[in-house]
Amino acid sequence: MAPPERKYPTYTRRAGGVSRRSLLAGAAALGALGAAGCSRVAAEGTVEGGDLLERLRDRGSVKVGIANEPPFGYIDDEGEATGQAPAIAKVIFPKLGVDNIIPVSVDFSALIPGLKAQQFDVVSAGMFINPTRCAQVLFADPDYLMLDAFIVEAGNPENITSYEDVAERGLRLATGQAYAEIAYAEDAGIDDLLILPDQVAGLEAVAQGRVHAFAGTNVTVKGAVEGNNRVEATEPFQPTLGGEPAFGAGGFAFRQTEKNLRDAFNEELHRLKDSGELLDIVAPFGFTEQEMTDLTAEELC
Repeated sequence: MAPPERKYPTYTRRAGGVSRRSLLAGAAALGALGAAGCSRVAAEGTVEGGDLLERLRDRGSVKVGIANEPPFGYIDDEGEATGQAPAIAKVIFPKLGVDNIIPVSVDFSALIPGLKAQQFDVVSAGMFINPTRCAQVLFADPDYLMLDAFIVEAGNPENITSYEDVAERGLRLATGQAYAEIAYAEDAGIDDLLILPDQVAGLEAVAQGRVHAFAGTNVTVKGAVEGNNRVEATEPFQPTLGGEPAFGAGGFAFRQTEKNLRDAFNEELHRLKDSGELLDIVAPFGFTEQEMTDLTAEELC
């Protein structure tokens, strides 16, 4: 779903900044094709087969767009791509004849524009699959399904367990820049919403008492609070949107001109799912059997 049009207070850190889950592509942020490849750009919404897979094999490498957000995709101390999605990429692309993974780190809101502008070949950032994005890119089937959770003060003194709790009690909620949780919060009737760069800023806002809770995905929230005795994570829960479950299922995104690459990737992804190897690949990043899913991109789109 697209983020709401309403304006909320925001806070921006000067350096770094982990952004996530942009539900609209801010295409103007990246300009024209830049340092892109030589493929022509099809009309918006046109799906074609494409020859990118053959070109990647010839090149021996694939550029993957990440948003530098643990645990989904980030750069490690050695400058290598790591996280749930890059770990999957490092298994699948060699099976497709492409051995080298080159990370390109951008703000989450720049992932779809960067993909379309050919700054990289695929989005490898755990991007939520929804109709708004499906109109712009091709998704592989999701490789995880995620519930939501809150960062709250240690002991959860307000007993916050859902977006409805926040709305009914008039509490102040924070979430991340362009997170899907913005739409969930608005749908629940939350008016006092602070937009922060990421879960790190959210943790500090909760610890300092500036907000009552910070909303994010379960794995992101659990990772953020680990080892911090000032805050804790609530139990994961299923968010809703328009009275229906809002499925936080994410996967790899490809240009609409590269259906052949998407289909080849999907075949290998399903082999990993069927063998159980997918869970082994993502478990080091906090993913469990609970996050595995048989949903398809078609169902989510």
